[in-house]
Amino acid sequence: MTFSKEITQNEMIGWKWNQSYASLPELLFSHEKPTPVADPKAVLINYPLAKSLGLEINDTNITEIIRQLSGCEVPEGTAPIAQAYMGHQFGYLNMLGDGRAILLGEHITPDGKSFDIHLKGSGPTKYSRRGDGRATLSACLREYMISEAMFHLGIPTSRSLAVMATGEPVYRETVQDGGVLTRVMSSHIRVGTFEYATRHLEKV
Repeated sequence: MTFSKEITQNEMIGWKWNQSYASLPELLFSHEKPTPVADPKAVLINYPLAKSLGLEINDTNITEIIRQLSGCEVPEGTAPIAQAYMGHQFGYLNMLGDGRAILLGEHITPDGKSFDIHLKGSGPTKYSRRGDGRATLSACLREYMISEAMFHLGIPTSRSLAVMATGEPVYRETVQDGGVLTRVMSSHIRVGTFEYATRHLEKV
């Protein structure tokens, strides 16, 4: 008798997760989970980028992809976090951090390269400072277009794997449609990460 191996969604899609940032001192981040949205729908998926990452997105797993990249479902093998950092804002240095973004983890491509998979607009975190943690669909689409334009012009930049509509309103100057952007980058370590570490890691 033979037994067939159950294929997980991670294997179907091609995710291979690493969590090196989450192994650092916890002062540098906060364990967070994305806040699920009401009615996730795919607006844009960057299929060429997905292919370069070794991901397979097709009719059999598109529902899972939409749930994962909208924040409705945490992919198996991830340990989502929001990163802490500092920055100069309003003329002085203050505490910032991922107030509306969550790092799912680092995806390892078939050729061994590592890329952060970062959900922007995925809900409030420890660093939200009374913000709603959400992004507008228009802002997500704008970042998608600008980052792809820069990439194809040969300018180093983050890239965007997908834009999801949330089915929820976002309240800014006007009421707008909500969105979640999946940002892909070799690292989300910022200058402010080092400023924060310099001031706080001595406490560890």
